[in-house]
Amino acid sequence: LLPDNPSQVGSVSATVKVLDVNDNAPEFARFYEAFVCENAKAGQLIQTVSAIDRDDPQEGQHFYYSLAPEAANNPNFTLRDNQGN
Repeated sequence: LLPDNPSQVGSVSATVKVLDVNDNAPEFARFYEAFVCENAKAGQLIQTVSAIDRDDPQEGQHFYYSLAPEAANNPNFTLRDNQGN
C-alpha cells in the first residue's frame, strides 16, 4: 500500500548481477543409441559419445566419463577417454 502523502514515497535503482555460471547443464551432443552384435570382438569399439556445455566456450570444455558403479567391475565393458569431449 502506498501512503497518501507523496512526500513519503521514495524510489531507488538497483542493479542485479547474475553470477550463475552454469545455467545449462552439460548434455550429449546428440541422441545416441548403441547396438552390440553377438559376434563383436573383444576390444571392438561399440560407441563414441560427445558432450557439450552451452555455458562454456568450445576450447574450454573437457568432460570426464565413467561407468556407473555397478558396471565399473564388469570385464565386458571398458570406457576410454579420447580427450575429445
